[in-house]
Amino acid sequence: MADFTIYLGNKNYSSWSLRPWLALKATGVPFDEVVIPLYEPTSRATILKYSPSGRVPTLAHGAITVWESLAICEYIAELFPAATLWPADPAVRATARSVSTEMHAGFQALRAHLPMNIRSSFPNRGVTPEVQSDINRVAALWRDCRKQVPEGAGPFLFGGFTVADAMYAPVVSRFRTYKIDLDEACQAYADAIWTLPAMQEWALAASNEPMIIEDSEF
Repeated sequence: MADFTIYLGNKNYSSWSLRPWLALKATGVPFDEVVIPLYEPTSRATILKYSPSGRVPTLAHGAITVWESLAICEYIAELFPAATLWPADPAVRATARSVSTEMHAGFQALRAHLPMNIRSSFPNRGVTPEVQSDINRVAALWRDCRKQVPEGAGPFLFGGFTVADAMYAPVVSRFRTYKIDLDEACQAYADAIWTLPAMQEWALAASNEPMIIEDSEF
């Protein structure tokens, strides 16, 4: 049994679960995972056994319980500094934390109208003016981050993979599902996230899940 257990929602739909799972994978540390199907009669009671908030994801590390995606990522980054889940430079790290918390707290229209659904395809469905505004902001943010990366430093927002990339990975998934057109720089970044072995592992598991959440299937 591993020292870490992460409790997740359905891999096809739970964007919040994907984020800390990717961060954990980036450390290389072994961990156990438990998927709790969401929106079923027993879901909340089951989740409450592991998470005081009644929501997933949550991370168990011995006697320590950490819940909320970004808090889990922060905890993992502190435990495994060699994984460089935050950029080393203080100024760049401040930007990485800013874009991560912007994702955590914002983009409500994008979340509401383009729910994560990895195994489906809904070209341009749900792209309201408010959603387009969120898409434009994400794209501008990605471009601004990538402009600051030295050539050859890596394909992610700050070069190497960080918490910021984990936070935006579900957006990459959404952009694929809803066939959102991206400029060359943004598409290159999205491709780097999508082809990440850990992302492909998650996507494969999502495609094999039997659970269906009708509200995310339109």
